[in-house]
Amino acid sequence: MLARTPHELFVMLLSHARQNTERSAKVYQEISQVAQDTEIKEALESRAWIAQKDLGAIDRCFELIGEKPVNLSGHLQEVFVDDFRKEIAEIQNPAAKAIFLLIKANHLNHLRIAEYVALEAAAELTGHYSVGVLLESCLADKLAFVERNRRLLRKFVVHKVAEGVLTA
Repeated sequence: MLARTPHELFVMLLSHARQNTERSAKVYQEISQVAQDTEIKEALESRAWIAQKDLGAIDRCFELIGEKPVNLSGHLQEVFVDDFRKEIAEIQNPAAKAIFLLIKANHLNHLRIAEYVALEAAAELTGHYSVGVLLESCLADKLAFVERNRRLLRKFVVHKVAEGVLTA
């Protein structure tokens, strides 16, 4: 899509966010299927559920600006998933595999955070303040996940070190 105006750029960015959020939900679900630790599995499934909720907010953004999402090619997430599948298959230790899952979920989430920060700025630029509110709530979800994931990772590592499962 050629973006000639700030509004067209905003539609393009919002379309990217919609596609990426939809894909992220699937990726979190796939990552959760690999998790053997119940707490990690549930956290990743919750992240997938929240991504689905964010899709509703993005769809509402399109309604508010009177536009429809455009089709875009997004290869970044396909590469991310392909690399994830290859790398996770090589990890034999279950505790190390769990740590890897949390790290990859965090990487994916940080990509979404950067996207929403840019979207908020674009919403402001184009005068769509109500859309900015919705986007800010999506961003807040992602920032909360970073904190929750950090705590879960720390708790998991401390627990596994205490059990003697993880050593240097």
